[in-house]
Amino acid sequence: MWPISLAGTAPTWIVVLLSIADLVIRVLAIGIIPGNRRPTTAMAWLLGIFFVPFVGLALFLLFGNFRLSSRRRAQQEIVNTRVRAGISALADVESDYPGPDWVKSAGELNRRLGSLPMVDGNSVDLIPGYPDSILAMTEAVRGARKFVNAEFYIMSTDHVTNDLLTAMEEAAERGVEVRVLFDHIGTLRVKGYRNLLNRLKASKIQWRRMLPLLPTQGQWRRPDLRNHRKIMVVDGEIAFTGSQNLIEPSYNNPKHRKAGREWVELMARLRGPIVTTLNVVFATDWLSETDENLEHQLQLPANPEPGTVTAQVVPSGPGFITENNLRLFNTLIYSAQQRISICSPYFVPDDSLLYAITTAAQRGVDVELFVSEKGDQFLVHHAQRSYYEALLEAGVRIYLYKAPFVLHAKHFTIDDEVAVLGSSNMDMRSFSLNLEVSVMLLGADIVESMRAVENTYRDISTELKLDEWRQRPLAARYIDNVARLTATVQ
Repeated sequence: MWPISLAGTAPTWIVVLLSIADLVIRVLAIGIIPGNRRPTTAMAWLLGIFFVPFVGLALFLLFGNFRLSSRRRAQQEIVNTRVRAGISALADVESDYPGPDWVKSAGELNRRLGSLPMVDGNSVDLIPGYPDSILAMTEAVRGARKFVNAEFYIMSTDHVTNDLLTAMEEAAERGVEVRVLFDHIGTLRVKGYRNLLNRLKASKIQWRRMLPLLPTQGQWRRPDLRNHRKIMVVDGEIAFTGSQNLIEPSYNNPKHRKAGREWVELMARLRGPIVTTLNVVFATDWLSETDENLEHQLQLPANPEPGTVTAQVVPSGPGFITENNLRLFNTLIYSAQQRISICSPYFVPDDSLLYAITTAAQRGVDVELFVSEKGDQFLVHHAQRSYYEALLEAGVRIYLYKAPFVLHAKHFTIDDEVAVLGSSNMDMRSFSLNLEVSVMLLGADIVESMRAVENTYRDISTELKLDEWRQRPLAARYIDNVARLTATVQ
């Protein structure tokens, strides 16, 4: 034990006390850390504590609790009850979707875990162009008559988002209720945070930080718990969700601009009753941050345009102990019979998801994975690479989206039945730490539309081959494996 190395350079009593403390930390860690954690996560923490006990313990106390505080969890439960008790319009909604039983079973799973129903009669337009989605949201806000609810992980005022923010300001000026939520730390990290705050403060927009980290105001929690959702709802009639943050595509970073690095996204514009269920998620988060109930907004659209897509919103995050998104993803992947196409910028699966995907490939399902050739986050990208060999050996086809672009879209399709789109990555952070929102979309038409987007990815990607991957340098393998270990520390 390392305290022994102090012998001869420090008083004996200090060495003895440090040795006892070192031993106590190790013994207690063995019995405490594995509780309610994945074995891989527990082992990563134990290794850290055994190598550097005091530093490892300090990091564990700071980052080891993946749940919201007990006060916040109790508040979240109250919020969920209050909001969902007020959505009388959705209480008796039942879907008549005629698809296979495994799809209906997935819908029932989602309803039990997230409390939101599967609803028919929706229309969905996929918007893969970054400026196109900003323009579509701007036009929707300019037509707003009653309210605009916007919730994004990252927001910025810049040359790309300026028109949208101006539209929100003008809507608020003419009496529309405009509410904005953004993640505190997620937005704080990007250039121009103060400019955004000044602009919001000068407007009539109602705004709040999500999961604020303000110790002086009594707001403290694990620092890397984040609200990662992306939602906009206008008048309860039109909604947007997907992977895109409200910021220009290089994230206001001069290094990214110089390298030509831009984020590639996919957003969806939705109409129909699914808009109300997305607004329930916003209302829940707004009530959590403000204690203002938006029950009066949670009514079904008065004159919805007829649509053919059945849809269901799937909220997930630390407020849900059941890992709703992971359970849905595994259920759908195990149910697949012909084809699975996955797009995830941060693909760091837990064992259950890795087994589901590799098992699908081994039983003859065509499985393909789209990821960035070069990621924007060093550790996550290298952790992701550590899974490639197992995937390729199982028969999964991996397509590397050409650098310098970052493929940030988050979606997957199952057979000709299901498409899932939202804010959730396929990594352990999105399953346990981030508040996420996904939408399950049913029917051959929406799957065909999603496949058309996937085809564009394939056309400009390079397929990774197993023999080529096995020849990568040993140093690269080492970095990948170390990064994989850090990815499990939650």
